[in-house]
Amino acid sequence: MTQTILYARVSTAEQTSTHQKDQAEKAGFQIDRVVTDQGVSGVSVAFADRPEAKRLFDMLRPGDVLVVRWVDRLGRNYDDVTHTIRTLMAMGVIVRTVINNFTFDGSTKDPVQKAVRDSLIAFMAATSQAQAEATKEAQKAGITHAKATDGKYLGRKPSYDRKVFDAVCDALQGTTTVSEIARTHGLSRQAVLRIKDQREQAEAALAKWE
Repeated sequence: MTQTILYARVSTAEQTSTHQKDQAEKAGFQIDRVVTDQGVSGVSVAFADRPEAKRLFDMLRPGDVLVVRWVDRLGRNYDDVTHTIRTLMAMGVIVRTVINNFTFDGSTKDPVQKAVRDSLIAFMAATSQAQAEATKEAQKAGITHAKATDGKYLGRKPSYDRKVFDAVCDALQGTTTVSEIARTHGLSRQAVLRIKDQREQAEAALAKWE
């Protein structure tokens, strides 16, 4: 009997596997089991090196479905994400995403369908890494700006701390609305919009107060 397993990677305290499961079920997935890696970076820790992700390779069987909110839950490194998806497909596992409802099935034989599938995997993996690198650069810019203004007027203190900022940035990559994100993290819509539209400035304001 085949099973549908949700893999959730939770990198901050504000994220939860329950939220990711709720998203999947609202999208129509019937989840049999949830496997969660808590507090694990998608940038520095490869999928195969995560404690719970390792278990998946023993749990999954041909025909099983592995559901992830988006490919960034598998990782934020191009080579790691593409390798992971190809490994799972070679095992006969079908990989599906909640956002955009993409399906990656290794049983596809048609060359055109394979080309489209492989191109989509490459694009999504590249996007995941690019988003992570953009966030990192914004953090660097904020720290540099904070150092340059050390001892000067700090401006208004942000209504969020580092954990909330990272969680909001993560949520903005999905389909959750600005209003929902604001309610979840106890922020105003304006604060979330500032992070969304002026991330580098928001990062700089936060860094000055840290």
